[in-house]
Amino acid sequence: MRLPRPHTPRLAAGLLLIAALAPLATQAQWSPTRPVRFIVPFPPGGAVDVIGRIVAARLPERLGQPVVVDNRGGANAIIGSDLAAKAPPDGHTIVIEPAGHPITPSVMKKLPYDVINDFTAIGLIGNGAYVLIVHPGVPAKTVSEFVALAKARPGQLNYAYTGYGNATHLSGELFKVLTGIDMVGIVYKGGGPALTDVMGGQIPAFFAGVASGAAQIKAGKVRALGVTTSRRTAALPEVPTIAEAGVPGFEVDGWYGLLAPKNTPSAIIRRFNSELSAVVVIDEVKERLLAAGVDARVSTPDEFQARIVKDVARWADVVKKAKITAE
Repeated sequence: MRLPRPHTPRLAAGLLLIAALAPLATQAQWSPTRPVRFIVPFPPGGAVDVIGRIVAARLPERLGQPVVVDNRGGANAIIGSDLAAKAPPDGHTIVIEPAGHPITPSVMKKLPYDVINDFTAIGLIGNGAYVLIVHPGVPAKTVSEFVALAKARPGQLNYAYTGYGNATHLSGELFKVLTGIDMVGIVYKGGGPALTDVMGGQIPAFFAGVASGAAQIKAGKVRALGVTTSRRTAALPEVPTIAEAGVPGFEVDGWYGLLAPKNTPSAIIRRFNSELSAVVVIDEVKERLLAAGVDARVSTPDEFQARIVKDVARWADVVKKAKITAE
């Protein structure tokens, strides 16, 4: 009796295919082998720290390793960001960055890292809105009325901001560029003092974080004219966007997202993006983020990277038009 001949060519092709797919299978199963360092480039207690900790608290159960929050504040987030940029690209160091990250190259003369090329995007956590608020005594109940008032009083209406070159500062400068008004920015040490002075009538306007401003808006201590984001925020659904209220093209998304050092392997980035995307849609996480003024938002690494590249160019143009000098 003759035995059937083995299909040697087919068997060989199958073995070659298995060999080719083996590295991909290994990559797809990447997991951290020790605690993950989660760098927050700001001091404890601020918005970035709060949002980072909301996400970090949920990652250990998904990654199988502890996630250690490491606050490295200072120099407008440069110290912590530089530490993250120079960390080994092995998946054991990630960093949370806010929307000020792509602004920094335009307002700082020298950076120890490249905002675009020294990081690998993981994904968005969500978008946080700022809201243009005014003292109730300001005779403007809409964005259009505020613009008209500012044009009638050039140089007489000031706005508060909480850090040179940050989103509260450039929100005001973008507003000026798009409306052609003459409004002077006054720097404050933080959002609390700025909000207090708006409520007290010492300064008429402020692009406040929604999380800090919402309670005062609802209490009638300040008046909300518009939110800075491209669409209304769930935290203040009754407040229109500044764009829909009369300033086409105005958009400042106070986003938050995760980055890894450059050259981090794609398998590691995919794993982190998958787990981050799963975390931010958990009801409890969404509620906590919303309480902090952030609308949870999922993105791919490529989408987040494209947003950073776009924002670097956009803010460079705003800084140039506003004639802001780099520090």
